[in-house]
Amino acid sequence: LLGAPGPVFRNTELIVSNAVAEQVAALGFAGLCLEGADGLFGWRNVSAPYRFAAAPALAALPRHYRLSDDIAFRFSDRQWAAWPLSVERYADWLQGEAGALPPEAKGRGFLGLFMDYETFGEHQWADTGIFDFMRALPGELLKRGGFRFVTPSEAAARVPVNAATLDLPRPVSWADLERDTSAWDGNAIQRAALAEAFALEPFVRRHHARHAADAARVLEDWRRLLTSDHAYYMSTKHWADGDVHQYFSPFESPYDACINYMNVLADLAQRVGAPAPRPL
Repeated sequence: LLGAPGPVFRNTELIVSNAVAEQVAALGFAGLCLEGADGLFGWRNVSAPYRFAAAPALAALPRHYRLSDDIAFRFSDRQWAAWPLSVERYADWLQGEAGALPPEAKGRGFLGLFMDYETFGEHQWADTGIFDFMRALPGELLKRGGFRFVTPSEAAARVPVNAATLDLPRPVSWADLERDTSAWDGNAIQRAALAEAFALEPFVRRHHARHAADAARVLEDWRRLLTSDHAYYMSTKHWADGDVHQYFSPFESPYDACINYMNVLADLAQRVGAPAPRPL
């Protein structure tokens, strides 16, 4: 985003698995952000230091989803028992989390508060008091002692080489209640559409090698079609998660999103000399 390389990797929607960790480590990164999902950590403290079983050289930087979502989503919810949330009360929660660390993790804990940029101004408008809250929070924590703010690279450097390891045979993300990849590949139309997009890769790369005039434009168009939002709009989930998907989608329905996507994909297939995508 800022055009500067960094030693810590953050994947789309914090999607992480053993395979992702191995690839990130092979690229030379020192740390990898991930969701502190209950199904992954279980009884373990999410704020303790960890590494990846599949890539021991890679530091794990988990997001504390409860404390992060208290700001990102619940801050202005008048039905929430903790509304209105004061800086002092939130600092008490952070202090309690730090105090719950096991003895061997004291002084090396990492409390990851990760949230989207859209938290500030879209989910939480200025009139909710979110900006005053965020301005006051650092001073409140530093006044209490025992806290310091660090960059992801600084946090990764503090993880001991013999830290406990995390095994992720299946992908974990921060999306929806399941905390997996079902937001993007949970139904048949999503999986089929993604398969057709991936199938274009050899044709796009062949076109890129042979047609210099529009090679960059075609490659960029294909990469944009791999943006996770497209599959997200095709989700047919219901209830709470479905409401979130619908809120962000510009389409009337997941099926409209799929039809639009497949039409654009067919156009790109024609441009690169690939067979037309199969009807879904």
